[in-house]
Amino acid sequence: MDTKRFEEIKNSVAGTERARGGIGTLQEKTVHAILKDYYAPDKDMQEIRVGGYVADIYDGKEIVEIQTSNFNKLRNKLDSFLPEHPVTLVYPVPQIKYLIWIDEETGECSKPRKSNVKGSVYRAFYELYKIKPYLSDENLHLCFPLLELEEYRLLNGWSRDRKKGSQRFDRIPTALLGEVRLDSVKDYAQLIPAGLSEPFTVQEFGKAVKERKETAAKVLHILHYLHIIERCENRGKAYTYRIVKRG
Repeated sequence: MDTKRFEEIKNSVAGTERARGGIGTLQEKTVHAILKDYYAPDKDMQEIRVGGYVADIYDGKEIVEIQTSNFNKLRNKLDSFLPEHPVTLVYPVPQIKYLIWIDEETGECSKPRKSNVKGSVYRAFYELYKIKPYLSDENLHLCFPLLELEEYRLLNGWSRDRKKGSQRFDRIPTALLGEVRLDSVKDYAQLIPAGLSEPFTVQEFGKAVKERKETAAKVLHILHYLHIIERCENRGKAYTYRIVKRG
């Protein structure tokens, strides 16, 4: 992780977009543009046709795809890329977020206000579920850059303050706080907190990782699918799980 280089790239990309017409010119692609330059400093590696598809980054051997949502759209690419190339999927996690509201009529922006919602890798499992059959492929690697960012939203929602149901305009990363990498199936075990008593329920896992029950259930579903955990006896109506012991 090179936070200095990330800062330089962020300033360059965001500054260019401001010069072209203000924040949001890329329409939700600013995060993608910054991460693409960060993970491929040589622009000759970017937007390369590999087989019948265009890879975000290709160095002649490995492929990097940066995806901020809609993992279901990656399936055809993965079918084409994975048999021949190592592929790293980069999915940014907004760990710290500041909200900025834009008045469409005046163009005026509010002062940044820190959101109470803190992002986590666990919420990425809603997207990983969409490519579940590919997760055990030894050529597939996952990278989650943990970002601090500013999220610009239009005041065009249906509520009285026009915030509920509003449209996201753009997101501008302000700092790279860390990375989580899953390079093999066994790396998924790091997502289970140390000290969590076994066997554990979905609710207990969710409490340990500070996530809602629905998110915890999605994570445990994937970990069970990958044989990181196994089901034990029920506790009432709830499944219980324990970590699969490796020889």
